[in-house]
Amino acid sequence: MVTDGAEDLATEVIRSLKASRLTITTAESCTGGLIAAALTEVPGASSVFYGGFVTYANEAKTEMIGVEARTIRDFGAVSAHVARAMADGARTTALTDFALAVTGIAGPAGGSEKKPVGLVYIACSGSDETRVIEKRFGPVGREAIRKLSVKAALQLVLEMVDGRPSEA
Repeated sequence: MVTDGAEDLATEVIRSLKASRLTITTAESCTGGLIAAALTEVPGASSVFYGGFVTYANEAKTEMIGVEARTIRDFGAVSAHVARAMADGARTTALTDFALAVTGIAGPAGGSEKKPVGLVYIACSGSDETRVIEKRFGPVGREAIRKLSVKAALQLVLEMVDGRPSEA
């Protein structure tokens, strides 16, 4: 499994979505498809998982899921605004009940004082609301940041689908 420790969370997400007869898609930047990989490790995920968008480049965010170039320009690709737009755009494009989006700076380079390595925004879009959370994992290494992002994202989905408190 590519996402150490996320297996149980992914299983819970799939189980919860199945029980509620809901569907989900993903829009991933810094995680590069790891959330989709975690979900598809679960047998039977195809009944609720539509598929995912890996929108690593800014142009992909715009062309694939409709994030406005102006939003990226005004707030930066790593921002709460872009995470929200990614989640909303993916849900609208895929016509699913939920969409989970992640954008961040996994490092080791690319950070700044305002946006340091380890800064990640995670958004989950549902029909009633879109929630965005900010995580500051710190410079713990690229692999760790990506894996921690997957776990936090899956936890956010559970929070929205089941009303569970966030532990991530």
